[in-house]
Amino acid sequence: MSSHTPLSILGGLTAAEFLHDYWQKKPLLIRGAFTDFESPLAPEELAGLACEDGIEARLVEANGPDKPWQVSHGPFDDATFARLPDREWTLLVQAVDHYVPEVASLLEAFDFLPRWRLDDVMVSYAPLQGSVGPHVDSYDVFLLQGSGQRRWQLGGEQPDDAPIVSGIDLRMLERFEVTPDEDWVLEPGDMLYLPPRIAHHGVSQSADCMTYSIGFRAPSTDEIITSFADYLGEMQPDTSRYTDPDLRPIEHAGRLDDDAIARLRTLMLSVIDDPAQMTQWFGRVMTQPKYADQLAPLEAPTDSEAITEALAKGHYLERALGSRFAFHEDNGHTTLFADGDGHACPPGLARLLADTTPLHAATLASHLDDQALTLLAELVNHGSLHWQDETQEDGDE
Repeated sequence: MSSHTPLSILGGLTAAEFLHDYWQKKPLLIRGAFTDFESPLAPEELAGLACEDGIEARLVEANGPDKPWQVSHGPFDDATFARLPDREWTLLVQAVDHYVPEVASLLEAFDFLPRWRLDDVMVSYAPLQGSVGPHVDSYDVFLLQGSGQRRWQLGGEQPDDAPIVSGIDLRMLERFEVTPDEDWVLEPGDMLYLPPRIAHHGVSQSADCMTYSIGFRAPSTDEIITSFADYLGEMQPDTSRYTDPDLRPIEHAGRLDDDAIARLRTLMLSVIDDPAQMTQWFGRVMTQPKYADQLAPLEAPTDSEAITEALAKGHYLERALGSRFAFHEDNGHTTLFADGDGHACPPGLARLLADTTPLHAATLASHLDDQALTLLAELVNHGSLHWQDETQEDGDE
């Protein structure tokens, strides 16, 4: 798909126009982004997910049993939902795309953006007047209306130190002024794009309001520096140390002189200023699963021969829900990044695995040399891939 092809998901804008004029710059309301859209998830199904162990869910009650704007964390039970009033509360379930294939398929529509930037799809349900209050996010988000209606009001870009309401477990803005002409009611299929730090306030206008929030990964500078430093530290041999063969007679034994700082800076820059190392780290960190226990490695590992036989019988491989793939090409060498690991990989296979193309004998045929089969077996063993119709829990049967 060309970056100059008009996209209905962007209201007829091309990817190039959207990235140039809106991405991380200003909001965009898109009416009918998804034509004739029907929510792939029912409210009861979302509530069921919120009752499961290991799934991140929150309940926000404007008038909670203990205090206003009370936040509770799952897993919940039937009694929790039975006591709720018929208005002014919101259920939020994180990473629903990791558990529901129909929700995960929504992400395919966002292929005009780097897939490794996608984080997850959070789904919220609210009865009439449900809200989490005016707030800002530190990342880009597309807010897709799934069912019912939600009113969105925007309040412009906020500084990092914007005052928030104290005494509650929400980062709710203390002051919120609606920007003129940025006040809309979204219907199913409508979508609102928001750059980081834009104040927004969404309030349900119907009894069954569901919103799909497609969020993007944006590691903080602190996270980047800490993670890269940890990675580089693991790569350095114990023998690599501070040295000073050019040491000169000193004026005072306690003085930390400029020459010492210059040596230290040279040492650190020699380690940090390595594009290859930075690429290997970045590929790994940006494909790490959102949840450490998301993947289920096989108890009985498979091998290349088993992969060949299964493909010959017509079986399909699938990318595990929640798995992340990316690749990098440099001077004829290609690295496939999958769920936090890096693998040497033929370029054609890397592109295929990091795409959404079905994985079966026909699509894989031109890539199945010994290296590719070994890699496919490793990815299946790790849980990044599994055979079609097998869940990650029973993939070792």
